Amino acid sequence: MTPPERVAAALRALGLPGEVRVFEASTATAEEAAAAVGCEVGQIVKTLFFLAEGRPTMVLAAGDRQVDTAALAQILGVGRKRLKMGSPDEVRAHTGYEVGGVAPVGWPARADVVVDDSLRRFATVWAAAGAPNAVFEADIERLVEAIGGQWAGISRERE
Repeated sequence: MTPPERVAAALRALGLPGEVRVFEASTATAEEAAAAVGCEVGQIVKTLFFLAEGRPTMVLAAGDRQVDTAALAQILGVGRKRLKMGSPDEVRAHTGYEVGGVAPVGWPARADVVVDDSLRRFATVWAAAGAPNAVFEADIERLVEAIGGQWAGISRERE
C-alpha cells in the first residue's frame, strides 16, 4: 500500500470523508499546496513531528503560522531544551511518512496531538496525504476530534 493509499484507508477508518488528491507538482510546502488546491496558505495544515523528552508528539499548525516551541514545551509539560523537532529519519520511523508529506492520520503508533488554535479560523483545511504531492481536505473540527487532538495557542505569525 502506498502512503497516499494508507492515508485514504485511515480517513475511511476514522469516518472522515476526505478524498486524497495527487498532483503532478509538489505540495510539500504550504505555499505549493495552497496554489495547487486554490485556498489560503493558512488553510494548509502543517503536520510537524516533535519528541518531547522522547515522547512522540504530532503538531498541527496553519501554513501561515510558526510554532512557538516555548509555548508547545509548556503545554507538553517539558523543558524547552527537552523538546526537539524530529530528524527526517525519526519522522519516517515514527510516522511512516517522508518529510514534506507527513499526514495527520495513518501513523503506525499513537502520539500526543497538539493543534494550534489558529486553525479554527477555517471550517475546512487541507493536509498532506503521505507524499510530497498529495493532499486531502477535511473539516478541521472533525479531523481534530478523530485524531484525539488538544487545541492550544502554540503559534505566532511567520517571520
